[in-house]
Amino acid sequence: MLDDRKLTVLRAIVSDYVASQEPVGSKALVDRYQLGVSPATVRNDMAVLEDEGYITQPHTSAGRIPTDKGYRLFVDRLGELKPLSAAERRAIEAFMSGAVDMDDIVARTVRLLARLTHQVAIVQYPIVTATTVRHVDLIRLAGNVVMIIVINSNGRVDQHALDLSVDDEALAAMRTRLAAVMVTRSPQEAADALSGVLEQFDAEQRPAAAAVVEVLLQMLGSPPSTRVVVGGVPNLARFAREFETTVEPVLEALEEQVVLLKLLGEAAASDDVTVRIGQENKFEGLQSTSMVASAYGSHSDVWATLGIVGPTRMDYPSTMASVRAVARYVGRFLAQG
Repeated sequence: MLDDRKLTVLRAIVSDYVASQEPVGSKALVDRYQLGVSPATVRNDMAVLEDEGYITQPHTSAGRIPTDKGYRLFVDRLGELKPLSAAERRAIEAFMSGAVDMDDIVARTVRLLARLTHQVAIVQYPIVTATTVRHVDLIRLAGNVVMIIVINSNGRVDQHALDLSVDDEALAAMRTRLAAVMVTRSPQEAADALSGVLEQFDAEQRPAAAAVVEVLLQMLGSPPSTRVVVGGVPNLARFAREFETTVEPVLEALEEQVVLLKLLGEAAASDDVTVRIGQENKFEGLQSTSMVASAYGSHSDVWATLGIVGPTRMDYPSTMASVRAVARYVGRFLAQG
């Protein structure tokens, strides 16, 4: 167990290395930080930290840099995260406030995270467990082509074009009748209600209505999305020299949806911010990176995860605060929608 002074030295090493990108020496620590001890004492503390595996010397005559173990202890001892400033919170709200549907929310969230953290942002589409049908529409496009549209309470929009030989009056009546049995119900409830709706149509309208109901049942039965959207990949170029060999394994891992879903899934069990550092990542291509992630949602209705991936040398306090703030805001945004 490290005493408080050695923990202070470790925190100073991490902070200095993240800021300067250069190995840190004892004299530099004494000059830059008010440690209250001599360089000789700091050298002794650094020797203990190195023996314990918290820091390492990249090459002879150089200062020290943190190891994955050192970063982990630093993160674990952060205590409370500093909240974002009022200006930062207003910037998040302004950036997200114009979102019009779920695709737009996810796209804006990815861009926002990449911009705030200067890392690669990854956002899982929300998996909705309690949603209702908000709107149903049948719109004639041209001739007999009719667009069937279903909008859910989470903002998801499904649409399907169908060749339908009905006049405008019959189309309007069909729209009204279908909306009456679907809107405000869950997808499953709406599907159950549709099973008996054909009896409400006369014999002449029933074939067309049956074709529409068949499409609606397919749309209602679509599984929840498990896609992950990635943004800010060019940010990796700024840190290319920090990866052990090349950045290629990281780029390849970021292209694998299954890998990203598993990576984010590990964070979903936590109530706050999850941090995976270096070798803690199970996927070989990402073992030279760190991931900071947080679940977001609206009570029990929506549950998904967002986060960032970047080099282990990152500003953990700021990154963790940004990820948590964005996750909480997106959750509130979905709840209001």
